[in-house]
Amino acid sequence: MAYILHIETSTTSCSVALSHNGQLKHAIAYNNGYSHAENLHPFIQRLFAESQVNIQQLSAVAISKGPGSYTGLRIGVSAAKGLAYALKIPLISLDTLQVMAVAAKLKNAEADFYCPMLDARRMEVYTRVYNASLEPCNDTKAMILDESSIHDFAPFPKICFFGNGYLKAKELLNKFPMVQFIDDIVPEAKHMITLAHLKYDGQNFEDSVYFEPFYLKDFLILKKSI
Repeated sequence: MAYILHIETSTTSCSVALSHNGQLKHAIAYNNGYSHAENLHPFIQRLFAESQVNIQQLSAVAISKGPGSYTGLRIGVSAAKGLAYALKIPLISLDTLQVMAVAAKLKNAEADFYCPMLDARRMEVYTRVYNASLEPCNDTKAMILDESSIHDFAPFPKICFFGNGYLKAKELLNKFPMVQFIDDIVPEAKHMITLAHLKYDGQNFEDSVYFEPFYLKDFLILKKSI
């Protein structure tokens, strides 16, 4: 009877979902800029009210850990850690890029490889390649997209690119044989369910006190020139 709350705030989309024994019970998503600070906690309250489930029935909290927006990740992780600690339930973390791969495979199950790309400013993206079983084939990286770097994808035929970062290099990526693209893929809480329940069943949990988001790159504060 496992109820898991899923939280995703790594991009402009703020979303929450409630699952029961691996099945979606209810979800709320809103993609309208970085409004997570205002929306996340009201969404969580609304989720339980509309699901008619008491928050005390939760078995675990799952958070999409990044990479992604620094501010979005901090807001989501802080909420997840607070709930897990207060309710004395496990905290589960999931790779944001793998969550995106789940969403992409639901739209296109024919690809051999799936490559999410999240915008990391300028010509840089956060990316990783997954096989058809959604297992990682390389390390997560912050990649500068150019004629040289895109050759990293050459070993992966019939690859599918998606996410808000791939448009930066679509012309370059079109050089690969049997390449495919999917528009409008953003990480959402409802796509975390299968991955989260696998971790729950395997008791693969995080420390709700010391867990930190996966930023991938250091946070830089730029001085404004006068």
